[in-house]
Amino acid sequence: MADDLAVLERQLGRRPRAFRRVVVEQTPFDDRGAPFPTTYWLSCPQLVAKVSRLEAGGGVERWTRAVQSEPDLARSVESAHAEQRRLRPELDVGVGGARSGAAGLKCLHAHVAFGLAQPGYELADRILEELEPLWPTECCSGFPSELSPSG
Repeated sequence: MADDLAVLERQLGRRPRAFRRVVVEQTPFDDRGAPFPTTYWLSCPQLVAKVSRLEAGGGVERWTRAVQSEPDLARSVESAHAEQRRLRPELDVGVGGARSGAAGLKCLHAHVAFGLAQPGYELADRILEELEPLWPTECCSGFPSELSPSG
């Protein structure tokens, strides 16, 4: 959280008052009424790219095996799924749209976003450790030209 605060301070150019957290939270249904199972969304292009590279390199399968072989990690995932269902009773799904009894993980992006929004989620914390450093300084001190709103 301290690093998040430092990033936000750079973005705002001042220390925010009464800061709690910054989270992109989606509604249970999109603007056409279709179910949208992902509650929290990653918005940092660099973090999205890092998670995408992890997934492309077999990360979903590797983390699924870790969850299946480590009871504490499995309990963390089940707890996150239960919290997801509590947060969004409109849709009976867990993190990333996982159905009850799902044998594997679906989307590491959804798990990472959930962990950033709901601190203490062990799976997300461990994935994030693998992705260090999370926030490149150029992201918040000025957009790189390819991300610039005008570029």
